[in-house]
Amino acid sequence: MTDIRAITGDITTQEVDAIVNAANSRLAGGGGVDGAIHSAGGPSILEECRIWVSQNGPLPTGAAMATTGGRLPARVVIHTVGPIWGDHQPAESRRLLATCYRSSLDLAVEHGCTTVALPNISTGVYGFPKREAGEVAVRTVGEWVKAEVRLDRIVFVCFEAENLAIYSELLGS
Repeated sequence: MTDIRAITGDITTQEVDAIVNAANSRLAGGGGVDGAIHSAGGPSILEECRIWVSQNGPLPTGAAMATTGGRLPARVVIHTVGPIWGDHQPAESRRLLATCYRSSLDLAVEHGCTTVALPNISTGVYGFPKREAGEVAVRTVGEWVKAEVRLDRIVFVCFEAENLAIYSELLGS
């Protein structure tokens, strides 16, 4: 059975096989989780992202791609592009956010990972309402685990107390 939990902390320090990055479509680094991962992981992650974009174009919303972890404890970084709240109808935004989590977990399994750390995708500058994003994330991950059951541990890493409270309540922990 997969252990799913929420913690407060820094996703870049998590001792897991893979961490998920809430990236922009150009995979160019930026602020928030994306900037922290690129800063802590070093320039090799950005170089791999640049090569990927030069060969494939921008990463579509909901899709995921993987790089090595650079200097991070995690050996894999899975980059996914969350929806910007207000760019789509609410139902479409929820669908795209759910796709981010599913495609990230699928990619983690493809890379032989058994432990994954997830951020609160789209809840920062992308403006997705935190409670609604948490509901989508917890429901999607729970459904994925029931269908797949190939990961030992999934950790929602919350940077702030508000998200931790939401995820803890939704997970019943």
